Amino acid sequence: MIPVQGYADKTVFVLGMGRTGLTAARALEAGGARPICWDDGEAGRSRAADEGFQVQDPLKGDALGSASALIISPGIPHLYPQPHPVIAAAMAAGVPVDNDIGLFFRSYATRAWENYDQTPKVIAVTGSNGKSTTSALIHHVLEQANRPAQLAGNIGRGVLDLDPAADGDVVVLELSSYQTDLARALTPDIAVFTNLSPDHLDRHAGMGGYFAAKRRLFAEGGPDRAVVGVDENEGRYLAMQLSEGPADDRVIRISSGQKLDGPGWSVFVKKGFLSETRKGRQVASIDLRGVSGLPGAHNHQNACAAYAATRSIGIAPRVIEAAFHSFGGLPHRSQLIAEVGGVTYVNDSKATNVDSAAKALEAFQNIRWICGGLQKEGGLDGLHAHLGSVRKAYVIGREAEAFALGLGGIDAAICTTMAEAVSRAADDAEAGDTVLLAPAAASFDQYDSFEARGNDFADQVEKLTHQDDS
Repeated sequence: MIPVQGYADKTVFVLGMGRTGLTAARALEAGGARPICWDDGEAGRSRAADEGFQVQDPLKGDALGSASALIISPGIPHLYPQPHPVIAAAMAAGVPVDNDIGLFFRSYATRAWENYDQTPKVIAVTGSNGKSTTSALIHHVLEQANRPAQLAGNIGRGVLDLDPAADGDVVVLELSSYQTDLARALTPDIAVFTNLSPDHLDRHAGMGGYFAAKRRLFAEGGPDRAVVGVDENEGRYLAMQLSEGPADDRVIRISSGQKLDGPGWSVFVKKGFLSETRKGRQVASIDLRGVSGLPGAHNHQNACAAYAATRSIGIAPRVIEAAFHSFGGLPHRSQLIAEVGGVTYVNDSKATNVDSAAKALEAFQNIRWICGGLQKEGGLDGLHAHLGSVRKAYVIGREAEAFALGLGGIDAAICTTMAEAVSRAADDAEAGDTVLLAPAAASFDQYDSFEARGNDFADQVEKLTHQDDS
């Protein structure tokens, strides 16, 4: 655990008693603070009380008047569509509002570091798509290079649940816009921006607010080195703002699909080959076509980001290449589930928006596409240019018929349930086809999470393998 610094003998309210909130309360207490906990739900309040924490409604009386800070969980809105009542009250009272990410960055470094031979580092990864795979891949490369490393944030452990830094330790953080938007301290050594596409627009009041939340990691974080995907205007703009000129190698530009020229530091993939260039000259290259854990252009972008981040801390290209080949991928992200009768089954349940689904559709051929769910803002028009490999769609979700109407006229079967979708896709599929779950929608109309949806897909496919064995 990382004991929180700066609040010894002070009262700090913690709002939201899920994993993040409870861990924050423990870390505050470990640092000598007096945490007071609250949750809108009785179950959350009971969890806090069971651990011995004081539970008190911050809106009763002048409870917030004694607080030095309010720490909130990432799912609680602090500005748009409107602030949670407790947060609104804290802002009115002048009480600072922060989250566990802010607490981590103010508390991770300690006096013990003065005795270390190699100063610990923090690599923070943000963006719309690919954050989890990029973070896990960076962590995997570090482990294969025998560097002490920890993985946390939106993936792995909560940030305050990490072990205190060892000599030469590297912490890899996956950070969402919810986390970067509010954290009062953001000081990564290396910051990574993968890409930007519409998501969480209600929470950020549009694309401008969404981008601004991501940009804080760089503009306010002041990393020593920034790895920036430049395949969208926002990334190009961010790279321009951070660099002093074309040759400024504090910014590493990355791309999947376009060659990057110029005197600076670049990493790009063209026709399946990753190239690293510096001062206008290629210094390393990796053939990604045979890397089974990183299929498709979207994973090639993830590879570029992980390569650039790990090169920034001195990992050799040959070590990175070997680690890429041993990377197994992440569950629910272009995850190979099975091959049955010459048909490949791939779980990309994490493709919860149009952009991530489009990238999954570009990665495979002869697709039997399982899609649908709780549709996000912006509609499905952005998918139409990426449906060339789709032989048929199998639409799930409570609003399956309405979802199917937005698919641009491709052949679609209304299935509603995962069981029916997998069964019908398997019946229609021929050898060489790929049955791909890439929903392009949230899961909450039928499932508690995208993981639950992906697990259901895997379970249905497993039934097929048993039928095949019999």
